Amino acid sequence: MSLPQSENQLEILLDAEKIQRRVKELGAEITAEYRGRPLHLIGILKGSWVFLADLIRALDLEVTVDFLGFTSYGDGQSSSGQVKITKDLDSSIEGLDVLVVEDILDTGHTFQYLRGLLSRRKPKSLKVVTLLDKPLRRINPVTADYVGFTIPDAFVVGYGLDFAQKFRGLPEVRVLHLTPEQLAEVRAPAPR
Repeated sequence: MSLPQSENQLEILLDAEKIQRRVKELGAEITAEYRGRPLHLIGILKGSWVFLADLIRALDLEVTVDFLGFTSYGDGQSSSGQVKITKDLDSSIEGLDVLVVEDILDTGHTFQYLRGLLSRRKPKSLKVVTLLDKPLRRINPVTADYVGFTIPDAFVVGYGLDFAQKFRGLPEVRVLHLTPEQLAEVRAPAPR
């Protein structure tokens, strides 16, 4: 499926310049808190990698990086509530100051599971930064330590976020509006 041609289907919510400004602000806040201490970043795949790449350049800290993969969406627009690990950490986080880098916090299912999983691995400290927070969708009462933007209850893509593996490369965050026909096309199996 090609990108929708109509601006009504991919409405800009956060432009690239606004995102970059906020990432720099988050980098300054995090640097101030962890100054003089090494920080271990854990990027949550696949949606956070663009945010993580920009955030790491905004930090004035000694950092190490690892990735953890989860899924709770499949190919749909809403969380299934079932969390599945798709990639585990490559090394131990015991005794480290850990900052989890998330793309979006909405229902809180994955976030709650993630926090419990990582806490059991005994880091020195564990905090979370999310680019986007969607509190109107919250089912589990969780909060991030650092939030880029609070957004309305809309399905968003771009800047690493996808719909059925599409739209990650958009430089801004956009609200995705699909017709029933487009939705069926996106969900159709790829030709072999």
